[in-house]
Amino acid sequence: MAAAEPKPPAGAAAAGRLARGCWSAFWDYETPKVIVVKNRRLGVVYRSVQLLILLYFVWYVFIVQKSYQDSETGPESSVITKVKGITFSERKVWDVEEYVKPPEGGSVFSIITRIEVTPSQTLGTCPESVRVSNASCDTDEDCVAEQLDMLGSGLRTGRCVPYYQGSAKTCEVWGWCPVEDGASVSQFLGKMAPNFTILIKNSIHYPKFQFSKGNIEHRKDGYLRRCTFDEVSDPYCPIFKLGFIVEQAGENFTELAHTGGVIGVIINWDCDLDLSASKCNPKYSFRRLDPKHVPASSGYNFRFAKYYKVNGSATRTLIKAYGIRIDVIVHGQAGKFSLIPTIINLATALTSIGVGSFLCDWILLTFMNKNKVYSHKKFDKVCKPRRSSGSWPVTLALVLGQAPPPPCPCSADPGQSLAAPPPWPCPASAPSEQMADAPEQTVGPELCASEPSRQDSTLTDPRGLAQL
Repeated sequence: MAAAEPKPPAGAAAAGRLARGCWSAFWDYETPKVIVVKNRRLGVVYRSVQLLILLYFVWYVFIVQKSYQDSETGPESSVITKVKGITFSERKVWDVEEYVKPPEGGSVFSIITRIEVTPSQTLGTCPESVRVSNASCDTDEDCVAEQLDMLGSGLRTGRCVPYYQGSAKTCEVWGWCPVEDGASVSQFLGKMAPNFTILIKNSIHYPKFQFSKGNIEHRKDGYLRRCTFDEVSDPYCPIFKLGFIVEQAGENFTELAHTGGVIGVIINWDCDLDLSASKCNPKYSFRRLDPKHVPASSGYNFRFAKYYKVNGSATRTLIKAYGIRIDVIVHGQAGKFSLIPTIINLATALTSIGVGSFLCDWILLTFMNKNKVYSHKKFDKVCKPRRSSGSWPVTLALVLGQAPPPPCPCSADPGQSLAAPPPWPCPASAPSEQMADAPEQTVGPELCASEPSRQDSTLTDPRGLAQL
């Protein structure tokens, strides 16, 4: 007698059934069930949400943001500047070569409006500045020889000497003497500075769209020699007066000339390339960039020196310059119609309209008085389909409505058993569209959760199309 084959473990059998069930469910097709609810308030909410979403996409996304266009930000840009004008101080006349730093004419430059000059500095010994920490002293013992203070003016000699004026004493240093505080003279250059003219020549290029343009009008009649910028009458004459720039930035010119500051000239090129090139025009704006309300870092100044020889000795003039620094900043964005972003945003808009259905379903199934009725109408419990023992002609006749549908073996009584498997499968779904009245209607026993809308299937699908 042959030995019985060992049975596989129960866990392996369960895992196999689970895998087969998942594989079978993977090929199922699901379709939503449509229910029309006759409720005015819910309908108002539904249409209002759809209208808001539609207005958002039509007005903001497509009209304001122009999301139907392919865009490019940050154009390739070049800036050339040129300053003209002449001014004077208490001691001399100043021209462009002296008060513009650096002179190359780039996008960042400074116009000197006030200077503090320390003339005739030579290498030697002199008192340290009183503004340097630990520079004050009473005796030589307070000064350490060969000590170098990184914020000081030179190398300390170890002697305590009288300061330039007054009774104070500071440590002696070896360096460029006299130090800045001891002999500096202030000169103001800002009397004529508001009338300085600044030419800002700018050209941009958008490589994605092969589009280039400049901010100067192409004319051969000497137009640039006699024009100044005006947003309305001369938008393509980029010659600005320094006083106009400071005024547009909301600053007082006299105060700014004494303390110094940084002014930004922002050129914005926002171009809709679906229109003609003449509609792509630069927009200028001006604002102060440095933090003027922070005392520790307000203003703008820098130092430079001019070197020469006197009787064979190296000599220099130290200049601490206060001025107005101009930063020319160019940015922009170009857009042109493209089919891909248009399709993407249209699909997003159509998908977002479904938010109204989600919101109304949540209200319907959560807050309505007869929410269980709506839940029963929306979610059907269908019987498990069984294999039919009939032949394919009978099945085809059933599908085409030429034969009456078989009765459903589903039972409302959970204790009732079936004597034999039914010869026909039960309806797999409810009708494609049902009418659910408002919650004021009474609910009969036929709407209980254990019966899957059998009367509705019979009334709305008399030909048995639900078998599909």
